[in-house]
Amino acid sequence: MNNQKFDSIIFDCDGVLVDITQSYDKTIDKTCKYVLKEFAGIDSIVIDHKIIDGFKASGGFNDEVDLAYASVLSLYAANKLNKEPSEFIYDVISNVDKTGIRSVQSYLESLCDISEFLSKLGSLNDRHNNPVYSIFDQLFFGPELYEKLFEKQSKFSEDGMISNDKVILSVSLLKTLQKEFGEKLAVVTGRGIESIRYSLKDMLNYFDTKSSAFLEDEPRELAKPNPATLIRAIQSMKSKNCLYVGDSMEDYMMAKDATQAGYPTKFCAIVGTSTSPKDRRKLFADSGVEMILESINDIPKVLNLV
Repeated sequence: MNNQKFDSIIFDCDGVLVDITQSYDKTIDKTCKYVLKEFAGIDSIVIDHKIIDGFKASGGFNDEVDLAYASVLSLYAANKLNKEPSEFIYDVISNVDKTGIRSVQSYLESLCDISEFLSKLGSLNDRHNNPVYSIFDQLFFGPELYEKLFEKQSKFSEDGMISNDKVILSVSLLKTLQKEFGEKLAVVTGRGIESIRYSLKDMLNYFDTKSSAFLEDEPRELAKPNPATLIRAIQSMKSKNCLYVGDSMEDYMMAKDATQAGYPTKFCAIVGTSTSPKDRRKLFADSGVEMILESINDIPKVLNLV
């Protein structure tokens, strides 16, 4: 592939720069267990990678808290309807679309009354007061980082799951990319800047953070697959032809929408951090993605930079 095509490269973080299977994915499961027990007295099934991948394939669940919230609602409804939870959750998954939580809620409301439970959980739009957000953040960040970020004490004392992040990005890869793209390296990620800094440390300094977007710190309506922040990053770097590297359907939709809006963006899918790279590869190939790589470490070779 001719490297002259791209003048900037923008990365998603989770599943791309960082393997999150032992951090974010585990936090989804722990959050569901805690919330269901605490708010409804229900024991949760394990929210495994198949359930997580099922929700994410719809393109409406880039935010892990949304996914945890959807799982909690689904399992509450399963209990109310006396359905087998591990079967019912797949029934829900087959009825979701890129509107995410909204599609889950309307499907469940067509089957039973979940209003009382919804009022206990509150709206996800109010991040700082929502119990699902709060429990997720406490479990993910751990007591010290949680207190630093939110100026509140955590009710949990164990280490945050963020410490299980496995960083794939390396300084040598960054230097190779910098030779080609100069200053035009950015990140558009669902994470907040402090969360990504915790895992990437000084490597974050290689990116143009002013042009980047850290969606946890932005209004909810800008969440992926809304292309607004990607377009903003492209405009900020004055890029004419961008390569966006992600691992999810939301990332692909966002790149396509940016292109349609007049900001040419080629999507590169990373599949190696998925729990089933073969399935993920097929999902992207069936959707028309041409550039599918195992790891970000394959980028220099594909772009003829080595």
